[in-house]
Amino acid sequence: MTIDPVIRAVYKQVLGNPHMMESERLVVAESKLTNGEISVREFVRIVAKSDFYRDRYFSSCAPYRFVELNFLHLLGRAPQDQREVSEHIVRCVAEGYDAEIDSYIDSDEYQAAFGENTVPSYRGKDSAANAKQIGYNRMFALDRGAAQVDSAVQSSQLVFAVATNSANTINASTATVIGSGTEKRFKILVSGSKFDTKRRISTSEYIVPASKMTPQIQRINRTSGKIVSITEVI
Repeated sequence: MTIDPVIRAVYKQVLGNPHMMESERLVVAESKLTNGEISVREFVRIVAKSDFYRDRYFSSCAPYRFVELNFLHLLGRAPQDQREVSEHIVRCVAEGYDAEIDSYIDSDEYQAAFGENTVPSYRGKDSAANAKQIGYNRMFALDRGAAQVDSAVQSSQLVFAVATNSANTINASTATVIGSGTEKRFKILVSGSKFDTKRRISTSEYIVPASKMTPQIQRINRTSGKIVSITEVI
């Protein structure tokens, strides 16, 4: 049986249904998969760590968008809650890009769902695949059908819903009002050097509303701060 359909399926799933030129294909990895030197799971890892993926989803997207698409492309579902998202953002900042990608592919969840030789696929619309029923709703915000190209959307589609543990049908601009006391807030603990004290390592706390999480994380990343934790303010 030819391996070409498997290779095409991995590219489509992991890279978010892109238009891919022949010169962008990972010919060495394809050859290893064809010859049985690596499994489908290892081919998925190589594709997810490629410059193609990094440029489109890590370098060009907001941090929340990067994480939610990692869940979609590699585990076939939407993130369940703020804890999951925070855990992956902290890992990416503290341990680096490769460690973030490995954390999905080396997880027990990936192994149970896809094993060594099954191409990952969208499974979040099957309610049985979700630990929380709300994941069914969130998949529709990420999966826009066969014609979607994920790199066309660079902003998070779930940041408000995940941070507030709400369904995506709730409109953030009308359901909550900043300063009204109804919007959830989160404490971001950051360690890093401040601009005016380069030799002294400082620790800072930022209290931000859910709707402002992504801009604040972007500002922290631009100042080379390291996110230690993100917790809900009770």
